[in-house]
Amino acid sequence: MVELIPRQVLFGNPERIGPALAPDGRSLAWIAPHDGVLNLWVTAVGTGGPGGVDLAAARVVTDDRERGIHVFTWAPAGGRLIYLQDRGGDENWRLYDVDLETMARRDLTPLEGVQAQIIAAHPSVPGSILVGLNRDNPELHDVYRLDLASGVLDKELENPGFVDWLADSSLVVRAAVAPQPDGAMVVVVRDGAGGDWRPIHEAPADDALSIGLVAIDEHSLLLLSSVGAEATRLVRLALDASGLEVLASDPEADVVAVRLHPVSEAPQLAVLARDRLEYVALDDAVAGDLERVRAVEAGDPMFLGGDDGDSTWLVGFTHDDAPLRYYSYDRPARKASFLFEHKPALASYQLAKMEPFSFAARDGLVLHGYATFPPGSAPPGSGRPGHPAVLLVHGGPWARDSWGLDPMAQWMANRGYLCLQVNYRGSTGYGKAFLNAGDKQWGAKMQDDLVDTVSHAVAAGWADGDRVAIFGGSYGGYAALVGAAFTPEVFCCAVDIVGPANLLTLIETIPPYWAPLVAQFHRRVGDPATDSEMLWQRSPLSRASEIRIPLLIAQGANDPRVKVSESTQIVEALERAGIDHEYMLFPDEGHGFAKPENRLRFFAAAERFLARHLGGRCEE
Repeated sequence: MVELIPRQVLFGNPERIGPALAPDGRSLAWIAPHDGVLNLWVTAVGTGGPGGVDLAAARVVTDDRERGIHVFTWAPAGGRLIYLQDRGGDENWRLYDVDLETMARRDLTPLEGVQAQIIAAHPSVPGSILVGLNRDNPELHDVYRLDLASGVLDKELENPGFVDWLADSSLVVRAAVAPQPDGAMVVVVRDGAGGDWRPIHEAPADDALSIGLVAIDEHSLLLLSSVGAEATRLVRLALDASGLEVLASDPEADVVAVRLHPVSEAPQLAVLARDRLEYVALDDAVAGDLERVRAVEAGDPMFLGGDDGDSTWLVGFTHDDAPLRYYSYDRPARKASFLFEHKPALASYQLAKMEPFSFAARDGLVLHGYATFPPGSAPPGSGRPGHPAVLLVHGGPWARDSWGLDPMAQWMANRGYLCLQVNYRGSTGYGKAFLNAGDKQWGAKMQDDLVDTVSHAVAAGWADGDRVAIFGGSYGGYAALVGAAFTPEVFCCAVDIVGPANLLTLIETIPPYWAPLVAQFHRRVGDPATDSEMLWQRSPLSRASEIRIPLLIAQGANDPRVKVSESTQIVEALERAGIDHEYMLFPDEGHGFAKPENRLRFFAAAERFLARHLGGRCEE
């Protein structure tokens, strides 16, 4: 039997993560613990390039004592780091910076109840960045110019109803996305500051979730869109409406990421979503670099940025059975140098492989997923009894599971469970027909896909049909509650993390800055004005009295997306019905667990819960 991996190793803080190279390439920053809390660290880059950095010489440059820092970037001129933080998980992000010479730290947006967003920064305008703030209207983010030397914020553009902005290399906002009452999206552009907005690309509601602004110059707009195609493509639109050029596309797989030159913003690489990621060189000058990077390790590379001269790339490699490994790649020398692993302690344990699989759902739609078997167990189809299994449902739902290191899948497999993950209809990455097949199918065909995944695993001999749990967060938490209420004969227990119990109250209490997108919620989930009966019937709360299996429910008190009332409603119903359940309320969390002590407390409880009902192993 394989050694038990401590929960601290799986779910505790990483040793180091998220390296970022200074614009001039002379310093490297990353996120790492300081007194148990994630903070920012910096070290100088030697003459040998980032591959020769002295990690032991790094200094911590922030002093967060609460939730840790998870998102940061270099200022365009270097010399300072910019980062975002909220309070207690409320998602009202504030913008902070630290001057690396003086170590002075500033709260750049000291505004209560206001959410800050970084809209744009560019090397050609080193002294300022563009910031979005919803201080005047909670539903809309206006555009402000932040002077990094003085910290002064000046409003540049009042938001007329847009949900996304794109600036050019001069930090002039030139493109935006305007949501429409029917759920469609219209991309608008203008010729310069103060110019009139004009439509350039219209995406019907079926294509609305594929729209992504990439880059703009004086002649054209780079855009992700599925308009005129089955899957999301990278296209170049001429601003004078003279034509459209397709730069990257696939008949079935969405383009999910694009790497741009750091200064010219010319597209270099495109990434396609399949069972594993696939990469397309868009510039002959980087085709050889892509080939050499792919040869460094067998995992899937993540292109994380580099210096402004584009001579050094930072690349992370994800594997299904190894820690994340980070490298610097010297383009002139065609050489990759190892930097660090995010959790080197994982390498001491036997990790499980993540195996892609596919099958046809009951209506013939082909579904793709991943199975993670307990390491050291007999191979599938060997005639041995099926494993106790956990169906791990991804959130979103407009997202997807992907191949790579998944600490939850590894945890489950290490404890003796088969972990099943499926990209049910409504998931992204597989084209718009697959995505749109999930419209108004919460608790219906989307849930059928989950049940069909269990049936497929049982029929294949992978899973023991009497010992299957359903486990998920956000939409996955909703699916866990639906599994407990609608199909308790399929699952022996359920774990819900921040999952909505009542679709009517979920839609009524969305964060104010989601209000411009409410037409998409009405189209894809349901409109309380016209679909109230359907929404109630699809709500786990409507059938809470029919739950017959044990539940573990976890909720963040400050969650702005799925309010705490979603969990208290179902918990009160369970208490009235005398149904076996455990409720964990975290007063200092929002939509998930940012603090490691809370993560560890939850997973300790979840491990005991699964061991009690599935019979797997449990760390004392």
